[in-house]
Amino acid sequence: MKIFLYLILILSLPQNNNFLNNQLKYARVRTAKAQKNSIVKDLFLKKNLEYPSNNIFIRVFKSESILELWAYDKKPNNFIKVKTYTICALSGKVGPKKRRGDLQIPEGFYHISQFNPVSNFYLSLKINYPNDSDKILGFKTDLGGDIFIHGDCVTIGCMPITNDFIKELYWIVVQARSNGQEEIPVHIFPARLNEIEFNQIKKEHEGETELIKFWNNLKEGYDYFEKYNELPKIDIQESGKYIFLDNG
Repeated sequence: MKIFLYLILILSLPQNNNFLNNQLKYARVRTAKAQKNSIVKDLFLKKNLEYPSNNIFIRVFKSESILELWAYDKKPNNFIKVKTYTICALSGKVGPKKRRGDLQIPEGFYHISQFNPVSNFYLSLKINYPNDSDKILGFKTDLGGDIFIHGDCVTIGCMPITNDFIKELYWIVVQARSNGQEEIPVHIFPARLNEIEFNQIKKEHEGETELIKFWNNLKEGYDYFEKYNELPKIDIQESGKYIFLDNG
């Protein structure tokens, strides 16, 4: 019964203008607004960014235990890093999640799919794992699910950033969603895939051909953002490979 109640309380993304009001029905969201709104506003203003934003992006690097928040700046027409959060607990190792119970944090290209204002971990943002690539490359029988960015500092495959910081991030994401951003991307990498760090993890996993092939594919998306400071359009082939296209 407890699991059932937990599931029905998770809010899927509504397609109407009442999203913000619906979120503010919950005490923890009201607390997040009261405690963090002025802090977040100052954070954006110091970066000369519009607040609230309607174009944000989250990027995660597992090896560094880092979660980055980016927002789009219309004047130079590119993304600006707003803040870096520390992921305060990790499980598993580098490499994608392929099945339930493997303790892995997924790797790949996702988006926020649900908001949970009554999470067991204070507030939480669910990502759409398994995506179409995971469904092709992972174990077909039971891929697992319920991967969140959340509060607290415990995890079995999620990305916790403490209760204090999830208030901040959750409120920013709620604001972006209510301001018209239908899809909020979350890109998760094993590490920063620049040449130095990528060569290091390839060396550490020498002989793991399929894993390195997968990371080479992720690096294409990483490099696109690093080169253009813009997000590509992402498609997925029947093989599970990501394809990165010009979003212009």
